Amino acid sequence: MRPVEIYTTPICPYCAMAKRLLQKKGVAYSEIDVSRDPTLRAAMVQRANGRRTVPQIFIGGTHVGGCDELHDLDHAGKLDPMLAG
Repeated sequence: MRPVEIYTTPICPYCAMAKRLLQKKGVAYSEIDVSRDPTLRAAMVQRANGRRTVPQIFIGGTHVGGCDELHDLDHAGKLDPMLAG
């Protein structure tokens, strides 16, 4: 399974939905809370090509986008192969 990183904030409902989908699939992920650390948020924005909203999700180092994009990948049948690498 490829490593998954998800940039979040504690009160973000989209972050919770994305994490629920990953948990449902049994995917372990690293969560990076950017709510109190401007350095982490700046790193997220740089990695996400300027996107400032959370969540920002990376699978195997590849930026997949946010919650909507993660669910779109799942509905299209592309998420599982991407996670498997």
